[in-house]
Amino acid sequence: MPVRLRQLYARALPHGLLDLARQLAFMFAAYTLYRWVRGYVDDPAGAAVAFENARRLISIEQGLNLFVEPQVQAWAQGVPAVVDVSSWLYINAQTTVTLGALVYLYLAHNSSFYFVRNMFAISWVLALVGYAVYPTAPPRLFPEWGFFDSVSAFTGVSHTDSVSALFNPYAAVPSMHVCFALMVGWPLSRLLRNRALKTFWAVYPLLVVFVIVTTANHFLADAVLGALTALIAFAGARGLGRLRPAAWSWKQAAIDPAPIVEPVADAVPAAVG
Repeated sequence: MPVRLRQLYARALPHGLLDLARQLAFMFAAYTLYRWVRGYVDDPAGAAVAFENARRLISIEQGLNLFVEPQVQAWAQGVPAVVDVSSWLYINAQTTVTLGALVYLYLAHNSSFYFVRNMFAISWVLALVGYAVYPTAPPRLFPEWGFFDSVSAFTGVSHTDSVSALFNPYAAVPSMHVCFALMVGWPLSRLLRNRALKTFWAVYPLLVVFVIVTTANHFLADAVLGALTALIAFAGARGLGRLRPAAWSWKQAAIDPAPIVEPVADAVPAAVG
């Protein structure tokens, strides 16, 4: 039993507890910095600009016959379960689901985790540029189009009640819900062997697009820009992978890890960082 436990430890934490602590510290620090800067770029005097930018997106979607968000949310109102589930998913997609996916990647497909980590870091920087350059009000702030704040109705907590230094009501472009969904959905759909789970993670980004529209938190244009952010982050992570291929490159071979049969002392490589 002790040997088996050491084998499980070597597989779950191939670089030891120190690397796990280092990754947790890095992700926490980077995400906290991202949220602080996101809140900082919220200029109260720029609310008029954010609403004007949102109206510009509506005009573009109307010109392309893609402004379907009011109809989608109106349909959802007739199916309360859809609204409630969408609101729950909106709240948890960026937190519980994303964090759980990252933890699973670290423990089960560690060699691929660092590539995904780098994607997240790059995407946060790109998002901050978007928030600063193009502040945009979300659909829920346009009741004249029939939008309503389903998340507030679901939780009983108004967005105005949760305003803090970490909150920016005009950080709608790009949609990081969609960006996060792609950055965890794509790796998991490639790495998992179970067909049902592979399919779920492959369509998960589309589910998140439906969620952000149903809850009136993003326009479809925001979703497209969120997907573009994920694509650029992917390209950036590939570039970083060329700098440290042993540590940061994408490891598709992690889809079928070989069983641990060698002595534990030889199975634990040095930390990759």
